Amino acid sequence: MPKSKDRSVEFEVGFFESVLRRSPRYTRVIEILGGLYTQQGRIADGLRMDRRLVRLDPSNPTAHYNLACSLALSRRRTDALRVLRRAVQLGYRDVEWMLQDPDLEELKEHQGFQALISEIDPQS
Repeated sequence: MPKSKDRSVEFEVGFFESVLRRSPRYTRVIEILGGLYTQQGRIADGLRMDRRLVRLDPSNPTAHYNLACSLALSRRRTDALRVLRRAVQLGYRDVEWMLQDPDLEELKEHQGFQALISEIDPQS
């Protein structure tokens, strides 16, 4: 990542962390921070934000999807597949993105992932 991009992301992280300190239940900020942490390679911090978001908004399919991605990046395939299945149950249906999302690379050859994709889109 170029230096100016690094500084920009660092600024955004600092900004959103300060917002979150004042409003710890601000779900949109938690979601943004999770993505920024992951972008910085701070997978454990991203996972922590994704878990927090799912606790605050348990019916949000995108929150579950993001948690599944963080779990996959943490090489926790069984947990990632379980949470990904929950995201689908809640309505997540972007099969095209699931198949190309680099965060899910750890799962793509797994039989459970392929079965889930087939359940959502039998033509895949």
